[in-house]
Amino acid sequence: MAISSRLDTARVLATVLLPTLAKGVIVRRPGVMAAAEKVQSDTRAIDTMRRLRDRYGPEPVRLRITGRSVAVLVDPTDVGRLLAGSPEPFALATKEKKAALKHFQPHGVLISEGPERDRLRRLNERALRPENVPVEAIVRDEADLLTRHVMSTGELTWEAFNQAWWRIARRIVLGNGARGDDQLTDDLKALRQNANWAFLHPKQRDLRERFQRRLDEHLARREEGSLAAQPGDLSGQVPHWLFAFDAAGIVTLRALAIGARGMNGVLESARLWPTTPVILRESTIATRWHGTWLPENTEFVVFTPFFHRDPDRLPFADRYAPEIWDQPRDPAIVPFSAGPGECPGRDLVLTTAATMLDTLSEHLAFPALSAPLPGTLNHFGIRMPAQPKGTRVS
Repeated sequence: MAISSRLDTARVLATVLLPTLAKGVIVRRPGVMAAAEKVQSDTRAIDTMRRLRDRYGPEPVRLRITGRSVAVLVDPTDVGRLLAGSPEPFALATKEKKAALKHFQPHGVLISEGPERDRLRRLNERALRPENVPVEAIVRDEADLLTRHVMSTGELTWEAFNQAWWRIARRIVLGNGARGDDQLTDDLKALRQNANWAFLHPKQRDLRERFQRRLDEHLARREEGSLAAQPGDLSGQVPHWLFAFDAAGIVTLRALAIGARGMNGVLESARLWPTTPVILRESTIATRWHGTWLPENTEFVVFTPFFHRDPDRLPFADRYAPEIWDQPRDPAIVPFSAGPGECPGRDLVLTTAATMLDTLSEHLAFPALSAPLPGTLNHFGIRMPAQPKGTRVS
């Protein structure tokens, strides 16, 4: 069994896990992201993971953490097995995930178990289909306003993009009546900031109740042309849908920064800079790996930037390579996770993001980052000079 030395455990904690937590797992922290970009923290983390694999071989590496069995995966085939084996014997609802997500979505599918998880998973899969919403019309409407703003200022910033993106998200999820409800998503952001601390932050029940009341008022309209019009009790699931749109916005702006287009471009942005940098699973029974056993309740850690950008395995690790999505891929390249726990909104996110990319690019030209692309890209700091191109339809 591969058990890391105390020094290697400390390296993994110091360069991989703690920086990931510091940046914010549920909502990113601008100051920490800026610092992480300056020191290229993800590149350092990938180097640590490469050394771990080279020193201990392909089997999961157990960290020396008192009171917990924690194993870091270093082999892509093992990642495929872990994700395919969810939720049994590799549960999605880990202790850490429950502690974080209960701050704002205590009834969400991600932290549900057993038959209830199966029921909620089916509900999410039915609701989150791109054909359920006029995605293209909504995106083009808001992208046109953003284009006008960018033409007047001469640059695209995260702040301007994010405001337009949240209008799109609220319209897709809740309908046009929620378009201007910044308070709803501001309250959600505050709850998500608490969730970054998981066990360590007390739950703000008054804030969550205010958010839920406001959300339920929008849901009660069941506005046609929105996800809220789908059948079923959606109240406990919608907070996660909105949460996921935040990550999708980050992916979309980064895609613009590398000159990406279409769905493959969105997937490449999510490969290069995963918005879920750590995937966690917890074993419900003892499991065998490369000839050795790991006990029940072992927490398995998949550090996705390592698997997405390992230069030892991937010749395209640090460049924009949309062509890889048209051919069989490494089982550990999983921007939307994989297996039974794959994001049920994958197609909706890809459709929304690709439409935004293509619409903005019809009328605006941006300089693109060139290879080798940075390991850490702070989306908060993106400011792209923009030039008008073509003929806009007014």
